[in-house]
Formats: sequence, C-alpha cells, structure tokens
Amino acid sequence: MTDKSVKITDPKQPVDIRSTTGGGGWLYTDTVKDHFFNPRNFMRYGEEETFKHNAMGRVGSPACGDEMVLWLNIDPKTEKIAECRWRTFGCGSAIASTSALSEMVVENGGMPIDEALKIKPQDILNRLGGLPDRKVHCSVLGDKALQAAVNDYFRQTGQHTRIVTAGSKVIDADLHITDHDIEEAVLEGAKTLEDLQKKLKIGIINKESLPAIEDLLRYYQEKYYG
Repeated sequence: MTDKSVKITDPKQPVDIRSTTGGGGWLYTDTVKDHFFNPRNFMRYGEEETFKHNAMGRVGSPACGDEMVLWLNIDPKTEKIAECRWRTFGCGSAIASTSALSEMVVENGGMPIDEALKIKPQDILNRLGGLPDRKVHCSVLGDKALQAAVNDYFRQTGQHTRIVTAGSKVIDADLHITDHDIEEAVLEGAKTLEDLQKKLKIGIINKESLPAIEDLLRYYQEKYYG
C-alpha cells in the first residue's frame, strides 16, 4: 500500500523522504538505499528449513515495533561465522542495518565470534554512512540480535560461562539464562513451564529458580497476550 503523504526523490540520489503534510525530510545515504533495495544475505520465507545453521538470535517483536532474526552458521573448529542470514520486520533503516551487519560478519572468510561480539551500533552506523537520529535504534537492534545468536551458539555447545548477559537479570545461574531469554521464548510461543524447559533447559538443574521462572512466564504471557 502506498502512503500518499510520502514523496521519494530521484532514486539516483540519496533517499530523502518528505511528508507533504509539513514534516521535515530524512536524508539517507546511498549505502543505506543500496542495502534497502538490494539486501545482502536475506532469508526468504521457507528457506530457514534448509539453511544449515547452528545459532539463531531474535530481538524485538512485530507486535511492538521492529523485529530482527539472525541465523548463523559458525564453524565449530575456528569459531568463525561462515554464513549469516537474516529477516527483519521493520522500517528501511532496520532492513539496511541488518543487511550491513550480515555483510560485516562474513567478510574475509568469516569473523571470529569473539570479534563479532565487539561490533557496536556505531560500527554499523559507520558502515551505512549514518542514519537519521530517530533511526539510530535500528543499529542497536542489529547489535543485540547478533549477541543473542552467539549466546544461542554458546548455549547449544555447552559453553555457558561464555554467555553474555549484560543488561539482563540472570534467572538460572547454572545455565546463564536471563529474564530476556524467557521473554524471547514466550514471544516465540512458549506457553508453559514445559515449553520453556524444552527450549531453554531452564530450571532442570537449578530447581531453586523455578518460582522466579514461573512468575516471569505469567508476567510475559499477560504482557503480550493478555
């Protein structure tokens, strides 16, 4: 559906989207435009069933705004990111940010995951040549999606001490599972304690964490599904 209140300038120039109702323009670089119209490493619907990957990270929610999902194929011998695919629900800036990030982590034979974890939102912004101030959060989502995917790899390979939990509250200390992990599991369809344990193995070793887990499960169920 086309929004008649939006005017897009000559496609050969940096994209300047203006509202005809009186708002100002948002200037996008040629690099942002290129990643938006020619996204790198995009995961088409249905391809995730056949794409060989050993890590996945999801941040955000389509119910609340932008959502990003990253699939990584990490070489277990070198811990380099051999392949990265993604899907983003969101605006052009979110799409361009994820595309640029996916390109960064697979260049030159793949980036080691420890190095990839050092990528900051500013690195993505620099790659794109900048974003409007109100769109900077899109590069933050890309950074968080990558961290979530690498944490998933650590969890699947039993490297729980390497899981990065900055900014989250650890609920299961044995497995380094946080409140954010539980929230994401609920957004992905977990409805019961059994669903959470099937996905995260949470509370199986550390029984003392079960009351907190069940409280968070109820909280996120009510928050997102009423």
